[in-house]
Amino acid sequence: MPSELIRKYNQQILIFTDLDGTLLDHYSYKHEDAKICMERLLGHGIPIIPNTSKTFAEVLQLRKRLALSGPFIVENGAAIFINKNFLPEKPRGAFWQDGFWVKSFSSKRNYWLGLIRRMTPEYRDLFESFSNMSLDRIVELTGLTEADALLSAQRQFGEPLLWKGNDEQLRQFIIVLRRLGVHPVSGGRFLHIGGNCTKGIALTWLLNEYKRQHKGITISTIALGDGKNDVSMLEVSDIAIRIASPVHEPPTLERTLKLYTSNKLGPKGWTEVLDQLLPESVFLSPIQQPNKPI
Repeated sequence: MPSELIRKYNQQILIFTDLDGTLLDHYSYKHEDAKICMERLLGHGIPIIPNTSKTFAEVLQLRKRLALSGPFIVENGAAIFINKNFLPEKPRGAFWQDGFWVKSFSSKRNYWLGLIRRMTPEYRDLFESFSNMSLDRIVELTGLTEADALLSAQRQFGEPLLWKGNDEQLRQFIIVLRRLGVHPVSGGRFLHIGGNCTKGIALTWLLNEYKRQHKGITISTIALGDGKNDVSMLEVSDIAIRIASPVHEPPTLERTLKLYTSNKLGPKGWTEVLDQLLPESVFLSPIQQPNKPI
């Protein structure tokens, strides 16, 4: 179904959002403070596209709770899953899997696990690999329920590491990883090991594919995130929104234009900025808008 913006203005807004600490509260993982804003946006045909470090299994469950039915990006840009009715035709370079068109940007998890096993003894005691953690350990580190922790463990494209060394050791470790062809990404809780994929690369690919299949439509992107692994998508979106965090400062960006930072935390901040940027008047046709004083 075409959105109101396409019908009235021949334009479309796509919202790309991080989940943990952004749309979901950092501690409780709840989104209720953003629910009304989400319903308003979705009601006007604006897709809300998760762009997250979470797994396919996690997001599949979260989509039901969040009442989302559109595409989503997993494991820090490793792959995009696109529902069949989001685009008029098959996306270029995508394959059909688990009820979605899938565009992958990274090797599978086993490849990266093999590289991690090659790390010298100098580093092996300085990190914990997600694949070696017990379910109880994952629950302890993430605050997830056991059921959600099981979903989190079902990674397909990369491997999170819990770093236990100091900053200098981490710097040296990252140098070694990069020599092996790894592109490590620092997330909210873990160091993510994977290929040359980012949330920004995935956002740009999906945007370009959307443009290719919707010629003549003006498309604008809004990205929201709270951590270092969100920087790449915040840099490439038309509008970037940094969400305040209770545990760290907003990520540093090179851009200065169309950059906003919330005062409130998590989903409250998500709603705070989007309500200001996209008030109800945005969705009214020119005829419906009240007359302005001359």
